[in-house]
Amino acid sequence: MKPLAKIGRGVSRFWLSQSPLYMMLLPGMLLLFLFSYMPMFGLVMAFTDFKPRLGFFGSPYVGLKWFDYLFNSSPDFSQVLTNTIVISLLKIAFGTAASLVFALLLNEAVVKWFKSAVQTITYLPNFLSWVVVGGMFIDILSQDGIINRILHAFGSPGVFFLGSNHWFRSVIVATDVWKNFGFGAVLYIAAIASINRDLYEACVVDGGGRFQQMRHVTLPGIMPTLIMLTTLNLGQIMNAMNGGQDQILVLYNPSVYETGDILDTFAYRTGIIDVQYSFATAVGLFKSVVGLVLIVSANRLSIKYASRRIF
Repeated sequence: MKPLAKIGRGVSRFWLSQSPLYMMLLPGMLLLFLFSYMPMFGLVMAFTDFKPRLGFFGSPYVGLKWFDYLFNSSPDFSQVLTNTIVISLLKIAFGTAASLVFALLLNEAVVKWFKSAVQTITYLPNFLSWVVVGGMFIDILSQDGIINRILHAFGSPGVFFLGSNHWFRSVIVATDVWKNFGFGAVLYIAAIASINRDLYEACVVDGGGRFQQMRHVTLPGIMPTLIMLTTLNLGQIMNAMNGGQDQILVLYNPSVYETGDILDTFAYRTGIIDVQYSFATAVGLFKSVVGLVLIVSANRLSIKYASRRIF
């Protein structure tokens, strides 16, 4: 009994010593439960003809009716799915390239205060909400905004960027890159800082200049981080990347549904505005299941090619 008593006292001391940390964790766990797990009870709406007065479990069961309508009868679903995938892939490609190139260039800066200042300035937009960023770009890109004034000054006709299907995806990708490339660069800069400095010295001894050091030492050194971040991003495709719904809700309008409507905004519009709760839930459940498959696949790819586990 004595060994068991000692183990019990050891466990008690451990919980007492760690209790402040777990108390700090409690509000976050409570929010996670309330806003992530509790809403899962609403998934039953995807299999019923939901009526608010009847409740979740009192509404008539219709099986896979809404999924059949989604895949076979919905006139907008294929276009919305295409928009989601295209916008996500463009964000991954241009966002990764911008963050990587910026990190490589900033790493070459020799003046420390300049490097720190630029890194801080480019990182700050990541903390702004899309309501703030979207409002700013709406003013810049409006028909009487600064961009169109510059075009008019050079004799060019104005462009309604936020009302043109031709330009809207470019605006979405460009604003997303502007907001997030600084944060992405921080991750690559941290990876660069972990590279063994002896490798750079060996490259210099072999006659390598700054470009050769970047090509043969820096890029191979950050490749595991690049692969891991890219695979993580692939898992977010169905969300049009982080913040995709907020960004597009702020910037889009009915004239650009053809190229800008994504699964999240489609579900929001059909569920909240058109009051088709069951159909919107079916859209959300489809997106979540595909997203889960993508996340699991991304984890396997990260383990295989980057030797890093996401979860």
